[in-house]
Amino acid sequence: MPEIPGVPGVFSPDQCCQTAESIAATQEPSGAIPWSHGGHTDPWDHIENAMALTVAGLLEPARAAFDWSLRTQRDDGTWPIQLRNGVIEDANSDSNFCAYIATGVWHHVLVTGDRRFAETMWPVVVKAIDFVLSLQSGTGEIAWAASPSGIAEEALLTGCASIHHSIRCALALADYVDDPQPEWEVAVGRLGHAIVEHPEAFVAKDRWSMEWYYPVLCGALRGPRARSRIDERWDDFVVPDLGIRCVDDRPWVTGAETCELVMALDAIGDRDRAHAQFAAMHHLREEDGSYWTGLVYADGKRWPVERTTWTGAAVILAADALSCATPGSGIFRGPDLPRGLEGDYDCECVISER
Repeated sequence: MPEIPGVPGVFSPDQCCQTAESIAATQEPSGAIPWSHGGHTDPWDHIENAMALTVAGLLEPARAAFDWSLRTQRDDGTWPIQLRNGVIEDANSDSNFCAYIATGVWHHVLVTGDRRFAETMWPVVVKAIDFVLSLQSGTGEIAWAASPSGIAEEALLTGCASIHHSIRCALALADYVDDPQPEWEVAVGRLGHAIVEHPEAFVAKDRWSMEWYYPVLCGALRGPRARSRIDERWDDFVVPDLGIRCVDDRPWVTGAETCELVMALDAIGDRDRAHAQFAAMHHLREEDGSYWTGLVYADGKRWPVERTTWTGAAVILAADALSCATPGSGIFRGPDLPRGLEGDYDCECVISER
């Protein structure tokens, strides 16, 4: 196994293992990893947790998590939005939640080099991505959810940015198993174009920090435009020595968002600010290695009063990005991920309605 991530002076390899163990301790016998003990499971955060377990070398619970995804995928390639102790609480399908299996599987392959795992999970990824792309409009954006009553008409920038990255991971996996998917190459090119050139295609949610950094984190934006986007709203979200706000109008910093910003900064080579933000959020660490979700710094209170597995997972993935400890540490840097077919997707001869 690769080395365990650590960030000198902030987060040791032993602390990384402790955090991973706190995540594994919440795993249910089915393999599902809920938000917290007794909490609900969603398919996106479940995979984020599996990725963190992989990084920390806890391969048995990581594989159990992926096995859960394999067993619970529905025939149409989806998972329910929310389950609790195996009982479905929200049967609808979130496109970003479904796409994220591709990121998790590719990350696990990068870290472990396990070809048999890739071949086992490949049909799961194919069904998931095919479902997600069934929600793509002729102008490239992807509806955020599907329900028995029909497709949600809205597209969300954060979700679409994450999907863009997931499809690129799926294309890398397609190359790895030698099963080309040319339709995905066109689709991810159109999606990337929409994210970069057509903000009007998405429902505006500018008060949320994720809306700010996700196009950078997930690789749709790179270079000067990425740096300009980060700099433009830095002061709106970053609270010195505490991390970043979840929303721009509340005195509330959150650990997972801060660590995702760390990975976005790392992806564009802004290492100094990445390290500073990683150090800033560690006031949320508990003695057992778990992490509180956030802090209302106006009154010094933890809120919500919960320690979430996915916050710990984001910490581990950010530490891996900063330390380059595993072969999966560049999963969000993504220099080798396929970008699909890029071009002028505003040309009428290219765009066609779904």
